[in-house]
Amino acid sequence: MDTSLKTGEFSLSVQQCLADNTFIKLSLGNYKGKEENLKNIYIKRILIKGEEKLSFTFRYKTRDIVKNYSVSEGLNLIGTYLDRQFYVASLFSTAFDLSFENLHNKKIVLRKSQASNSSVPSLEHDRSKNRLIAANEKPYLTELKITDQTGKVLANSQDKYKQINHYIEILSTLIQEMPIRENLKVVDMGSGKGYLTFALYDYLTNVLKIQAQITGVEFRPELVDLCNKFARNSGFGQLDFKQGTIENYDSSGTNILIALHACDTATDDAIYQGIKANADLIVVAPCCHKQIRRQLEAQKTSNEMDFLTKYGIFQERHAEMLTDGIRALILEYFGYKTKVFEFISDAHTPKNVMIVGIKNQKAEQKNIQVLQKIKNAKAYFGIEYHHLERLMGI
Repeated sequence: MDTSLKTGEFSLSVQQCLADNTFIKLSLGNYKGKEENLKNIYIKRILIKGEEKLSFTFRYKTRDIVKNYSVSEGLNLIGTYLDRQFYVASLFSTAFDLSFENLHNKKIVLRKSQASNSSVPSLEHDRSKNRLIAANEKPYLTELKITDQTGKVLANSQDKYKQINHYIEILSTLIQEMPIRENLKVVDMGSGKGYLTFALYDYLTNVLKIQAQITGVEFRPELVDLCNKFARNSGFGQLDFKQGTIENYDSSGTNILIALHACDTATDDAIYQGIKANADLIVVAPCCHKQIRRQLEAQKTSNEMDFLTKYGIFQERHAEMLTDGIRALILEYFGYKTKVFEFISDAHTPKNVMIVGIKNQKAEQKNIQVLQKIKNAKAYFGIEYHHLERLMGI
């Protein structure tokens, strides 16, 4: 039997297993195609909004990419990939296992064996996951138009619901590094409509059973009024929202200070408030880095790294890294263990940098070596001052 017939036989077996509901999974390996760093493809059946799809996980050297196709599109792709691109394939079904191998002499060998699995996995792609914030009948989720009255997540709010849970997952691990306290005072600066503020209150009080007082600080009075109304309707007695600015807020006694997407120097104002309050945990996700970028544009310092500022897009990223890098150093100078990482809410939202400071009671306060690093960075890149540095008086 020639190679095209053997390939067709294997593809037909895949199609038949899908049709009679015995298909478990399919893997393609020994890639000889032209796409750089592609190693394998793993294929499974899923249901998305009631429609059956074939989910392809493209495994590269350093990342995975998942794409979903209709069954007919997926079968066509499998046939294409078996045509001198992937030289090995393994089909698993509840009826049999079937291997495909394209040998170097252009001979294709098919080997059928006894099924190694006896049950078909669930196709439910949209199944309820073990979320820290469960989507059930919670008034605040309904008020925020994330769920309907029965607790079902609305179709156009799926991304927001995932974002909330991802945010709480991050905070849950950070809270574990804090000292154990019977009562927590939390401030969310620039709380907006309160999606994340409500979720954090729910998590702390209803999941962790911690006595927590949370305040959302928001400049827009209409959002403050709306969120306070939602808090009352939800019976969240220790959650309130106050109208004001980050720089003028009295943060005394704060244990956890959060500021997500505070623009430009407002992030510095929030970090300053957290350090001043000696907060256990400071979490910020900055946006807009104009203050340092303006200085870079004005100074145009000449050094070995000046090629980074030759192009606008590099200059923007350079300003972001410098601004946030110095913020992390300043937190370290004041006795915080710092973390800087990418905060990715889900596949449909852009990447953000999250800066975390966890108070280290044993750390040396105002470490002169850290201060020298800040001064050296400023001198090297032609930075006159960093806003947070001025706020802290260093």
